[in-house]
Amino acid sequence: MLKGKRILLGITGSIAAYKSAILARLLVKNGAEVKVVMTPMAKEFITPLTMATLTKNPILVDFYNPENGDWNSHVDLGLWANAYIIAPASANSIAKMAVGAADNLLLTCYLSARCPVFIAPAMDLDMFTHPATQANISVLKNRGNIIIEPSTGELASGLEGKGRMQEPESILTQLTNQLNKKKSIDLPLKSKRILITAGPTIEKIDSVRFISNHSSGKMGYAIAEKCIELGASVTLVSGPVSLPTISNCNTVHVDSAQNMYDACMQYANDSDIFIMAAAVADYTIEQSFSKKRKKTKENWSISLSPTKDIAESIGKLKNEKQLLIIFALETDNEIENAKNKMLRKNADLIVLNSLNDKGAGFGYSTNKITLIHKNNKITNFELKPKEEVAADIVHAILNIF
Repeated sequence: MLKGKRILLGITGSIAAYKSAILARLLVKNGAEVKVVMTPMAKEFITPLTMATLTKNPILVDFYNPENGDWNSHVDLGLWANAYIIAPASANSIAKMAVGAADNLLLTCYLSARCPVFIAPAMDLDMFTHPATQANISVLKNRGNIIIEPSTGELASGLEGKGRMQEPESILTQLTNQLNKKKSIDLPLKSKRILITAGPTIEKIDSVRFISNHSSGKMGYAIAEKCIELGASVTLVSGPVSLPTISNCNTVHVDSAQNMYDACMQYANDSDIFIMAAAVADYTIEQSFSKKRKKTKENWSISLSPTKDIAESIGKLKNEKQLLIIFALETDNEIENAKNKMLRKNADLIVLNSLNDKGAGFGYSTNKITLIHKNNKITNFELKPKEEVAADIVHAILNIF
């Protein structure tokens, strides 16, 4: 796929540097000639010997060899490369690239590159979401650099969130597609308009209290990212979540079940595929209070009424060319309940989650699903990161067409 391509691989100081070795091996295996430039700090995470062995080229770190004066020309390297990919790219290096700093060879190569530049951020959640980092990434993106969005998952700090460098296989795919001027056949969802719901809804009791659930939105957001990667135009109707905004995605933020219903109905006629991943409240407060209700010694009863069923409404509206994918979270009679739900809502595919499976359901970065098709075909999957689960779901959708 990359035969004859010359790839300059930049490695900065990040724990994710170990993935650079896998990426280098994949690049070479696919026919590319690879040269590696590292920052001094990167050597603390992965050795130049490892990278030199994998690429069969000397590793470049310093501007020159102090023993013989040989100069590592950043100008020549910038002209040599068909693509320059910096993976991992730390917050520090991203900041330096944004302001044009040139205090190491990797940065001077960046300033000299005339080829497409791919940047794969890798850092902790708070560093990635910090306004300064996001502003620096926006600067680089506006200058034409290709940002390979990090994935969401467990981070080296022990936190969970967005900041994990994309897996080498995914980076290879994006790099290859760009260099080979990816055709529409490689974008199976190109021209498809997909409406996705994600996260919880909240039903207001008074000005400070509400009813909600533990949905994090991670599953819906992962599906949205995968659909965009495959060429789709995505509208994401999101309840309140603590997740970074997805690039190239029309995100509509809502709070209540009624607001989510209204937003979905707005886009229903113009969508080809509906993926209902949100955990929408089944009931809402009949009469909420505009101000905080003070505590008293008396009991307080709240009257609830059913919310509008978004999936069922779309199931009634959709035509034969539109697809509806819904989710079910069950604790007993799982398969039977899911099948009945799919039939009741006129869905084409249902994604079944069980709260009986450890590591699945709300709050986790992993999920374990069962897919049930309209023809009663059932496919079980192992526990996986939600990014991989999203790929399984989207693959199943593609097979319906």
